[in-house]
Amino acid sequence: RAVRRAMDGVEIVFHQAALRSVPFSVENPALVNRVNVEGTVNVLIAARDARVRRVVYASSSSVYGDGLELPKSEHSLPRPVSPYAVSKLAGEYYCGVFSQLYGLETLSLRYFNVYGPRQDPTSQYAAVIPRFIHWSLRGEPLEVHGDGLQSRDFTYIDNVVTANLLAAQCGDGIGEAFNVGQGTAHTLLDLANLLQDILGMELRLLHTRGRPGDVRHTLASISKAERCLDYRPHVSFEEGIVRTARYFTEERRQTLQAIA
Repeated sequence: RAVRRAMDGVEIVFHQAALRSVPFSVENPALVNRVNVEGTVNVLIAARDARVRRVVYASSSSVYGDGLELPKSEHSLPRPVSPYAVSKLAGEYYCGVFSQLYGLETLSLRYFNVYGPRQDPTSQYAAVIPRFIHWSLRGEPLEVHGDGLQSRDFTYIDNVVTANLLAAQCGDGIGEAFNVGQGTAHTLLDLANLLQDILGMELRLLHTRGRPGDVRHTLASISKAERCLDYRPHVSFEEGIVRTARYFTEERRQTLQAIA
């Protein structure tokens, strides 16, 4: 009922809510299914009943799994390897079905490793970039799962916001999925070296065992989003890391000043 009331008079819904951690989903598959899959169905039903015109759904690059084909295109066969990935793919399928059956316009955006200011670096399920910066500023070693040569298509938050706004108004691709990434990939060792240069400090690495459900490489083909959404990532990987490091550095400075 709360979701239905929230949609009164709404034309476009951005469905961003989810339990989003792969490791958490491995430990809690039933809860992740209930929140991500059943929650998405609730959103779609409420949107249909409220006569919302369009739902833009936050999906994930994790739906591709660990296949060898790079870059990942929307034509690649999904091979999810975690409950989180399965839940996101199920949400995509529900979006497509609601477009076909009920005329509710939906577009699913497959995010590739989103990062930026204000992410929580302290959670055990935190994304790697805020965690690396947090540990660096505290003089702690950077915990690297595995050899550090796994690569990610790190995508700055401003680019993701732009993709959502474009998806809200485009005329193509109803009921379909789109990759939202940078279109480039960097290893965790690349990330550590870049942070070392930006922060001007020598960083130590602590290698630990790999995590179940993690994929080895992610890299987005963004040609479909470029063609249909007119999407272009306007903030580069390097500039995004500079902005993110600047934010956390300033936040730590203010925290230390408040304590002093």
